[in-house]
Amino acid sequence: MASLSVSTNPSVPFFRPSIKDDEIREVVDTLRSGWLTTGPKVRQFEHQFAEAVRGRHAVSVNSCTAALHLAVEALGLRPGDGVLVPTMTFAATAEVVRYQGAIPILVDCDPETLNLNLDDAARKLTQLREGKLPQSIPKETRLVGIISVHVGGLMQDCDAIKAFATREGLWIVEDAAHAFPSAWRQGPDEQWQKCGEGTASVSCFSFYANKTITTGEGGMAVTDSDELANRIRMMSLHGLTHDAWSRYSEGGSWDYKIGAPGFKYNLTDIAAAIGIHQLARAVQMRNERDSIAKIYLERLCDVQEIELPPDRPNRIHSWHLFPIRLSLERLTVDRNAFIEALRQEGVGCSVHWRPLHLHPYYQDTFGWRTNDLSVASSIWKRLISLPIFPGMHDTEIDHVTQTVKKICAVFHR
Repeated sequence: MASLSVSTNPSVPFFRPSIKDDEIREVVDTLRSGWLTTGPKVRQFEHQFAEAVRGRHAVSVNSCTAALHLAVEALGLRPGDGVLVPTMTFAATAEVVRYQGAIPILVDCDPETLNLNLDDAARKLTQLREGKLPQSIPKETRLVGIISVHVGGLMQDCDAIKAFATREGLWIVEDAAHAFPSAWRQGPDEQWQKCGEGTASVSCFSFYANKTITTGEGGMAVTDSDELANRIRMMSLHGLTHDAWSRYSEGGSWDYKIGAPGFKYNLTDIAAAIGIHQLARAVQMRNERDSIAKIYLERLCDVQEIELPPDRPNRIHSWHLFPIRLSLERLTVDRNAFIEALRQEGVGCSVHWRPLHLHPYYQDTFGWRTNDLSVASSIWKRLISLPIFPGMHDTEIDHVTQTVKKICAVFHR
């Protein structure tokens, strides 16, 4: 078998946060203010984020997982209910359904975009009614909702999801962890619709360290519903009727009432201080990611051993991820060996994701098997996410593209 020579090139990380002096000064200002937890900077961040996505309410929390959990709780998800969830997603998307004692009905992915396949969602719904899903999922399961995921930041057709959900009487929660600032439209003459702009009952965003904007750890729940926003806000801090800022700030009241047994999901002012300036640079950083993606697409388009991700003209892609697919029939190595070769050459990478139905928990608990979601089962073995982040140096971009070409040439079948 062919082998690579030892590389002397500098390493390229899978991601590197883009933190500027404005973020640092804002954090220092917060530390000196005497107020560190949920307070005025959280409120500022919420208002500005709502404006950015053209949503009515934005409630900040400490992770996208928290936002998703609060969303399904506010929508009344109950034990034994069923929710359509893409199998091609991170653990959190289905875990929040399990937190409520409900059942994730896993749905296969679209073979091109990796987003939830609505045709398979319809098949799963029919199989549920006919008792043809795994035996651990009762035929009587009441299907109440659907959670969509914009994989890598490429938005789904939101009109199609809405039409499907309306027809089946389902609510929609949007896992938009990758999708800020993304947008979509049906045709070139239509107005761009931003992710979070009425695309779901609740849209949930992530500000984890490697996301398109970061607060270190953090998330946001966006909704146009007063009722849902009030419930999410209350449940984000122990179910209290007043948050700590309003209780302890000047003019606030010491008194509070517990409206429900809530959670400890609030965001801090320290985190929001970072987020305020990340938000101000969000479009600029997306444009940087887009420029890198365009270079990758141009330089790698003739490499026969890989397939490149779609870049559709009716989408504003956030490019949180740049996932390539190996054409394994053209290579003498598998995905894991290809990743090891990238790492030997100093190129950081990752895999998004092992589909949920291939994890032991979902196999053992619900009986999902490889053939139940065949597209995801096949595609994930070929996936590798390359580095893409604002602030990548030209030498780093060059090294990534040259290394991919080199590995493909060395291990060409």
